Order: sequence, then structure tokens, then C-alpha cells
Amino acid sequence: MNYKSNGKFLLTGEYLVLKGATALALPLKFGQSMNVETLDKNENLIYWDAYVKSTDNWQQTTDLYLNWFSAVLDKTNFSVINSDDIEKAERLSNILRQLKSLNDNIFTEASDYRISCHLDFNPQWGLGSSSTLINNISEWANINPYQLLDFTFKGSGYDIACAKAEGPIFYEINSQQTTDNRTITPVSFDPEFKDNLFFIYQGHKQNSSNEVKAFLDKKKDFSEEVKSISEISKILPDLQSLRDFCYFIKTHEEIISSCLGLKRLKKYFSDFEGEVKSLGAWGGDFFMAATEWELEKVKKYFEVKGLNVVFRYKDIVL
Repeated sequence: MNYKSNGKFLLTGEYLVLKGATALALPLKFGQSMNVETLDKNENLIYWDAYVKSTDNWQQTTDLYLNWFSAVLDKTNFSVINSDDIEKAERLSNILRQLKSLNDNIFTEASDYRISCHLDFNPQWGLGSSSTLINNISEWANINPYQLLDFTFKGSGYDIACAKAEGPIFYEINSQQTTDNRTITPVSFDPEFKDNLFFIYQGHKQNSSNEVKAFLDKKKDFSEEVKSISEISKILPDLQSLRDFCYFIKTHEEIISSCLGLKRLKKYFSDFEGEVKSLGAWGGDFFMAATEWELEKVKKYFEVKGLNVVFRYKDIVL
């Protein structure tokens, strides 16, 4: 049995989506697949292997994957028997325990299991290595992936929505965050100026769970900011010009900057001709650049800053 889920970008609504803001989210061409096999032996074991695509140029297609994590777990209680990364193995063990609590019929066949995961992107990029895993194993176990997310990594759940989306979506938590209180609406977002949009990796991954907790601990009322961000999210798909797009993403950055008490990203690229916007947790993962510069000029500019992973919109967004 094989399962596949998309990676994600949160184009608008970072942080405030947790307070009810409408967010614009983009599923990606990169994702993660998972294959589940039952073996002809029964020693109460689960063999888990995770592979990552091997290439120096992530825009090239390759069928070569390298192992980046392996573990053997006890099938009865999910304790770690051995692994090449104990921290990851313990995290996986917890996920499987939570999975079992939601569906007691999993791992009940009289056989060992081999589960293989194949990731299309560097796990440090923050494109959804966790959310694609949660969605894949939830599909296999026939459970609600939002419930499993709430029991493990938490977060808004937009990444789970992207995992099976066929294109851009509006995502909204209607009131209290519950598994049945989310609105997911497909939206046409195919800007004429998409060749002017680029995505750049900042060089380190943020811990989304910690960032979410820190934001939720804030006691301030963000109702006006939620309203403004929701309006921007709904405006962006209808924009016809790069100039207007840059205006609204700048406004978006200023609002979130005020909420977080952090400088907006453009302050660190003051000589860049265009706008830059954080995606997801500020301070890590990818950001978006909107500019009239050609690809080679964009790559050269950010390479000087030590940022060597640059994608065009059409190369990464589904």
C-alpha cells in the first residue's frame, strides 16, 4: 500500500491563522510517499526506513534516494529497539502510540511490518516532512489526520490541508481549534507575474511547535490584525500586477512584524529591488522574493548573502 502527500507553503496568514485569519496556502510539487508492507515473519517488529532524494540540483528529477533515518520498533508498544537517530525514533514512537490510540486495529496482523518513506526534499527545509508523514500514516490507518496532528505536533493544520490539495487553498479555523471546525476552500491563484516570484531557503529550519506555542502564549487581542490579514489573503488571487502584489505583501509583513515585535525580513535585504516576505515561522525555512529581476540576477544576489537554494514559483508550487 502506497500513500503520497504534498509539501506546503503558507503564503499569507502566518501566526494569525491560529487566531482565525483566512490564510492562503500553496501545496508543492515536492512531497513524501510512504509504503507499508507486511512481512512473512512475526517477531513483533516494525522496520522503519526513511529516504531522501539525492541530487545536488533539486530542480532535476532523479530516482536516487539515500537513507537518512532507520529504526526498528516493538510492534506491541512501539518502544525503540535500535535506530541510527534515537531522538527521531522516540518522536516516531510517540506518533505511533497516538495513532494506535485513535485506531486500535492497526498493526494487528500476525506479521512484522516494513514501512518505507521517500522524501522529495531536504528535511531541513521546513516544507512539510512532519505534516506529510502525519497525513500518510493517517490515510493508512483511516483516521482523521487533524486529530493525530493535535496529539503530536499541533499547529493550525493548514499543512495537512495542503497534503491532499490539488491547488492553492484558503484555510481558516472558524473558532476554537477542533478537528471539524476548519474551512478549506480551493482558490484560483495563478498570477500572471508568477515568473517574478522566487522562493529562497534561509539556511536553517525553525521549530514550528515552539513558535506556535510562543505565539499562543501572547495575551493580546489580534482581532483587527486578523481582519486585515484575511482581507489581504482574499485580495492576492485577484491582483493583476507585480506592483500591486508587492504593495500588499509589504503591508502583510508590516502587520505581522508589529504582532511579533520583530523586524520584517526586507530590513536584512534593503538593497534588493522588490519585496521579500516570510513564509510560516519567521526567522527560518523559506521566504518569497517578488522582483522584476531575472532568475540569474536573483540567484547571484542571494548567493552573495550565503543563500544558495533558490526556486522559481513554477518549479516548486503545484
